[in-house]
Amino acid sequence: MRAQFVLSEIGVGLRRNLTMTFAVIVSVALSLALFGGSLLMSDQVTTMKGYWYDKVNVSVFLCNKSDAESDPNCAKGAVTDDQKKSILGDLEKMTTVIQKVTYESQDDAYKHYKQQFGDSPLASSLTPDQMQESYRIKLKDPEKYQVIATAFDGRDGVQSVQDQKGILDNLFGLLNGMNWAARAVMALMLVVALMLIVNTVRVSAFSRRRETGIMRLVGASGFYIQAPFIAEAAVAGLIGGTVACGFLVLARYFIIDHGLALSEKLNLINFIGWDAVLTKLPLILATSLLMPALAAFFALRKYLKV
Repeated sequence: MRAQFVLSEIGVGLRRNLTMTFAVIVSVALSLALFGGSLLMSDQVTTMKGYWYDKVNVSVFLCNKSDAESDPNCAKGAVTDDQKKSILGDLEKMTTVIQKVTYESQDDAYKHYKQQFGDSPLASSLTPDQMQESYRIKLKDPEKYQVIATAFDGRDGVQSVQDQKGILDNLFGLLNGMNWAARAVMALMLVVALMLIVNTVRVSAFSRRRETGIMRLVGASGFYIQAPFIAEAAVAGLIGGTVACGFLVLARYFIIDHGLALSEKLNLINFIGWDAVLTKLPLILATSLLMPALAAFFALRKYLKV
């Protein structure tokens, strides 16, 4: 097979169906940009989970005098010194689950509340004796919260067991929902791109049916006849994939590093690095090359009798 002939046929085919080729490039670029974006979103959620779950604490709040009057869990009165020692002793025994236990007194809780909510009208009416003592527990595995809840929830002297992870789960659930929505749009765009590729190949094969007929008469092989059409689709897809890679690189640069500069404005979020973006680019380029080529190959088996 002469490479020069194949290349010339690719150029002719792309120019002859310029409008449809452009549509293929755009649809492939958008669908693969969404594909890459959904992969990066998954990496971002995973990174944020690892960062924030490592910081969450389980809090065992102890009963105070106010709770004894209003909370059924504290009906037996405020926590006693013996109960506190018993709770702490049991926590210290759970070395396979717990990494660190920190005691927070009522005065400490009051100071922390004043620091965080000092402007609140409620802050001026609170006193230290209304605050709750607590044990702040750092888990080795944040997923093991239920072990602590089962062991201490409902115990004498314990008002409640709270897990900060539950708050984060709502956030990550929202992010995962957005990610799945992006994947649904991506799947729709991929279907549109495949339909455009198949239609473009079909039109291209129909417009050159005379040439392919002559080639069959002179004994050209099926692959020799199909190769220019497959290559046309692959080239158009590769251009679209390159554009998609450009979108992702520019998005990372302008949204996170510069422009919006979210990395500077949202210091609490641990954003993914350039390595996560760069590792996705080869996958996008390979997909942009193989997907149109395979679509064209199977389309030609139906629309080009060779």
